[in-house]
Amino acid sequence: MEEFTVFSDQEVEYYRRSTEELYTQTDKALVLNVGGVSLGDIARVPGMGLKRPRGIRGIEDWYMSLSTRRDHIYKIFEGQTEINLVNLEKLHAAVGERVAVAYLTGADFGTQNGPLISPQTYRNLFLPFHKRVNDWVHQNTTWKTLMHSCGSIWALLDDFISAGFDIINPVQCSAAHMNPFDLKRKFGSRITFWGGGVDTQSTLPFGSPQEVRSEVCERIRAFGPGGGFVFNAVHNIQALVPAENVLTMYRTAREYGRYPLRLESAA
Repeated sequence: MEEFTVFSDQEVEYYRRSTEELYTQTDKALVLNVGGVSLGDIARVPGMGLKRPRGIRGIEDWYMSLSTRRDHIYKIFEGQTEINLVNLEKLHAAVGERVAVAYLTGADFGTQNGPLISPQTYRNLFLPFHKRVNDWVHQNTTWKTLMHSCGSIWALLDDFISAGFDIINPVQCSAAHMNPFDLKRKFGSRITFWGGGVDTQSTLPFGSPQEVRSEVCERIRAFGPGGGFVFNAVHNIQALVPAENVLTMYRTAREYGRYPLRLESAA
């Protein structure tokens, strides 16, 4: 728990100054990355920023502890959430409604072939705290809340929606059970898809420009109708991706990703 603390006045002032500058000097919507809210984020488990990290610090031990030390994990999440709520109140007082989206969690819940945990484990351990945070944001701000989770998360999406998340990212369509048309049909009226625009594991790095164009058009056809889609590549663009493929992705999204959608002419 020592890595989760209430924000200092200096940290809050940084957020205030940065959001004010961006809000007044750009025409972009602002996304607020709220540090520390991401329950169970595996990047934090080793405690790399701590001099003498204590507690569960092995990644395998952490995942096993979700079953074998559930009461202990619950107490960690309980304490972390209390700190998060204080920090959210401080941040909102500083940045107000200049923020459009609050990025609340980047903990991954999916693998290539299925979820890392069962829906019941999510409901028992994570959902109560995710819901508390989302409820606070929705009751006290105009912000929309974003959840990042890679992998196959079809089996958990109903629970993520029940927890109050407005947006899911990065929408890894290459994972099992993550067909974009099926995702849109079942969940599209209840959550916004931010990502999924082109596969970053195969198509973008290894496909031809025409293959990139075709996949971008397909994803716009899948996710675009009726809104609820923020175009983005599935994940970060890695080194050695052909520049022409990146340019094709953006050009195609700009050409066909405007409303009213021209789906019949997308190819």
